[in-house]
Amino acid sequence: MEQSLQVDILKELMRQLDEGRNIDAGVQYRMSTTSYVCTDQAKKEWQAFFRDHPQLIGLSGELPGPDTFITMEDFGTPLLATRDKTGRFRAFLNSCRHRGARVANDARGKASMFTCPFHHWGYGNTGELISIPNEDHFGPIDKSCNGLIELPAVERAGLLWVHPQPDRQLDIEALLGTELDAEIASHNLGDLAFAGSTTIDKNLNWKLANDTFGETYHFQKLHKDTLGRLYLGNNLHLTEYGRHHRFITANGAIHGMRELPEEQWALKRATFVLYYLFPNIQMVCNEKSVSLIRIYPDPENTGHSITQVAFYYTKDVMEEATGETELSRDDVYDAERRAGGSPNLAASLEVFSSTISDEDYVMGEMQQQAAENGLLKEIIFGRNEPALHHFHNSYREALNQPPLVPVTS
Repeated sequence: MEQSLQVDILKELMRQLDEGRNIDAGVQYRMSTTSYVCTDQAKKEWQAFFRDHPQLIGLSGELPGPDTFITMEDFGTPLLATRDKTGRFRAFLNSCRHRGARVANDARGKASMFTCPFHHWGYGNTGELISIPNEDHFGPIDKSCNGLIELPAVERAGLLWVHPQPDRQLDIEALLGTELDAEIASHNLGDLAFAGSTTIDKNLNWKLANDTFGETYHFQKLHKDTLGRLYLGNNLHLTEYGRHHRFITANGAIHGMRELPEEQWALKRATFVLYYLFPNIQMVCNEKSVSLIRIYPDPENTGHSITQVAFYYTKDVMEEATGETELSRDDVYDAERRAGGSPNLAASLEVFSSTISDEDYVMGEMQQQAAENGLLKEIIFGRNEPALHHFHNSYREALNQPPLVPVTS
């Protein structure tokens, strides 16, 4: 991000703090609570936003070297993502072409070959069908056209993108827009190492989960003993990029910036920078770390969602904390890791995920209960919550729904 833009953003946040005024969109909106409970709408969302929409599955550090892989099933497609021996990122339907069993069952690992546990058909990490046991018994199979079903996959600016449908195109610049695409590239996300992940399973609609990342009004209330000790709350700089946006709020270090010449002002030292990437991604960028939050609906239950949180750090931080630039385990919270020199890193990851799970999402579960009760017909988004205006109007527009209704009295 250009220095002049960083200075402009910091000056705007300083102005809000000095005046005791948060961002002001100049309008309040009402929204029906049916958006969180309507099963017909949920079916349309699942198809449009998850089954037939590009999915960000992680940062490049998830596949740290040749012959590494990850698996997931969060958006309705069993996915096997690999980095082959040449370093190319690929994605496949994680289903054997014989009878459809998973060919990889670990969440992540290192392998150049995948063997179906059912009948031991073997596939390379480039997807080709290599071996069929007792092929003379089974009958002839053309291996050249019976490899794993490949999905469109693009690695760009340190982000791993997959389309769940094999016949679709994946144009990331068109998806993000030229300006946002270039800005994300400026963060050098491809240099970060994967540090660990956690899953949050809660009884709230996926949009309510996204809502918790949409305003700073609650920081000094709900998070006064956790996040509120670091971030000041009631200040926000928001920039929209089509259906995506950038959300920036100040931490206590912003006051120290006033003592420095503007050419030394550094946005990430005094704020966190959050990118909302339509439809379900919240990506928090700090000076030496990124937290990637991927939020998914439960297609069988509008009042349930799964949040996958992954953590990435610069390699100097990883090496200082663990003695390694890559963690060899998915779970950084185990006793061996704690004893091995990484308690500070594990604690920082735990604090972040616990704040979401035990504070934000607890409020979301209460909101879900109120929506399901049916007596609370509407909720209100304030003038100081424009990121929520943008989020809800974006998916409504994508579903051909009318925009939010302004509050007129």
